[in-house]
Amino acid sequence: MKTKHTKELKIFKLKFIGMVLLLDLIAVILIYFIMPLVQNFPPLSEDFAFQEEVQPVTHVEQYTIVYLIGVTIHILSFKFLMKKIYSYLDKYYRKEKISYNEIKTVRKLCFNIPYLVFFVQIILFTTIGVLFNFVMLASALSILRFTLMIIAIASILSIILLIGSQKILYNVILTTYEISNEYEKHNGYRITNSQNLLFQMVPFIAVILIVISLIGYSKAVQQEGFATGNYYKAYIESKNINSNDVNMESLKQLLSSIPIQDSTHCYFIISPNDEDIYISSPDAEISDFVLSYRNYFFEQTGGFLYEKFGVDEQLYAMNLTDINGDTWYIGFKYSVIDMNLFLYYFALIIVLLIVYSILLYIWSHNISSNLIKTSNSLKYIVDSNNIDKNNILPIVSNDEFGDLAYYYNKIQELTIKNVEQIHDNQETLMEKERLASLGQLIGGIAHNLKTPIMSISGAAEGLTDLIKEYDNSIEDPEVNSNDHHDIAKDMETWVSKIKTHTEYMSDVITAVKGQAVTLNNEEAMTFTIEELLKRVNILMRHELKNAIVYLNTSMKTDESTTIHGDVNSLVQVINNMISNSIQSYNGKPEQNIDLIVEKEENNIIISIKDYGAGMPKNVKNKLFKEMITTKGKNGTGLGLYMSYSTIRAHFNGNITVDSEEGLGTTFHIYLPL
Repeated sequence: MKTKHTKELKIFKLKFIGMVLLLDLIAVILIYFIMPLVQNFPPLSEDFAFQEEVQPVTHVEQYTIVYLIGVTIHILSFKFLMKKIYSYLDKYYRKEKISYNEIKTVRKLCFNIPYLVFFVQIILFTTIGVLFNFVMLASALSILRFTLMIIAIASILSIILLIGSQKILYNVILTTYEISNEYEKHNGYRITNSQNLLFQMVPFIAVILIVISLIGYSKAVQQEGFATGNYYKAYIESKNINSNDVNMESLKQLLSSIPIQDSTHCYFIISPNDEDIYISSPDAEISDFVLSYRNYFFEQTGGFLYEKFGVDEQLYAMNLTDINGDTWYIGFKYSVIDMNLFLYYFALIIVLLIVYSILLYIWSHNISSNLIKTSNSLKYIVDSNNIDKNNILPIVSNDEFGDLAYYYNKIQELTIKNVEQIHDNQETLMEKERLASLGQLIGGIAHNLKTPIMSISGAAEGLTDLIKEYDNSIEDPEVNSNDHHDIAKDMETWVSKIKTHTEYMSDVITAVKGQAVTLNNEEAMTFTIEELLKRVNILMRHELKNAIVYLNTSMKTDESTTIHGDVNSLVQVINNMISNSIQSYNGKPEQNIDLIVEKEENNIIISIKDYGAGMPKNVKNKLFKEMITTKGKNGTGLGLYMSYSTIRAHFNGNITVDSEEGLGTTFHIYLPL
């Protein structure tokens, strides 16, 4: 069963289609009112009853048909173009899950559709208009004038539709950022600011030039027609024709005596009731349009008649009454086409349009250059990966671009302050984390030192007893030299034990002291893998023992291999990862952690592997990029973040992780040799 669209989507569709219908209606209305001026239609010829008589479809009906055809094609084409956007909006309003690939597709369509709409609109209007007028207009020049006019109107309305659709689809783009803050550049057709300005402004000036030129040409032709008609009118009126001379032969002689202005001009005679029509040129004729126009508007136009819609041929006619009281019509037919004038206007349009386009390009290029300079400055700051008070945008103009540079610099100042504050907070957090780690070590230190101290104390008691025994035996005659040697040997044993325990205590103190230094006091040195693992074992022994977790060390390279860097920082990184591995077992005893050291090409790789809970995919993807933890309120995520920062910054190394929920986690520390 097909799901009904949401109310919001229906409103969006209605709004978009309504804009298209309105613009199509405006286009048709503009053409209806402008076309008679451009095509020099006969005066009063828009009369509905007259048009019904002279042509099968009136102008109103013609434009209604064009409107309906255009609207139908528009709706169907937009339904196809907007299909994916409608589907996205339906999901958006239903609060359904939308993937980033869908969002990218919608953003691309929102950028592209306004330009596709532009070309659909201009091609649609031009094609329908020209085809329709090939049928309705007879003159090639009329079709050419109409084509210029229709292209001009279609262009400007297409630009309006482009801007309108961009505005509507702009709100659609905003909804995608409510779902995902991910973004990419160059999404959709790439049109520079200067190209966009030319693209939108040239049609406006083209419309103005075409309309003014065509109307100017029509008015010039109209005036030429009136002048020619008045010329013949004056000659006819000067003949003082009486009713006895109103017959075919007399009128032929009279009209042939009047000098014509051009060889293409000719005279005509129309007998009563249009029974007999004579025209002096064999190539000319009096059309039904002329006769109908005469019947409707002869008195209103003062005898000026017209051949047809869009045909630049006019007539001047005078009515005469014969001796029987019947009405005759005589006059001259003449062409008012001035091809030289039309070509002049046409050339003027082209020249002015080229000049305007060049000037507009220079102007738009200047604006675009300012934008490019600003963009390049921003790109330099981004590429330098450094926010610095010295990396400011120069304010080189006192306009919107100057405002942009000014406010960007202000934003950068705020950003610098925020970064400094973040650094201060980060240092505080790191120090707290280090202190927390030291606090955790205190329990281990106490346990590690308690056993050797007790042993040393026992050794001291044993030595005390031996000293008393030796003191009492000095004057004892039964004590021989062998007894003295035995006492000395026992004392040596106790001293050896004390020495071993004190060395162990010294190692513990050294390891703890190393971990107590701050990050700012890190000191680069050369140390062996053996020394590194010794410190790790000393510091982690207590935590491992308490958790009943076993650390299995696997050495796959020479223990004497040296590493350059701060050993204390590396110990802290490894210990942090071992602690995380212990915690991954959630208190479950008798578990194992593998510590593997191997050499691969020019890297020492230290791997810490557990078989615990593992990490969710979303945590794994964000690891090292931000402070994230799976421990809830018991963790900050700072430990691994600090570990990654330490290895990158102080060893020029890297940390990677392999983890799968339920199977465990392995951290790999890469240290360049």
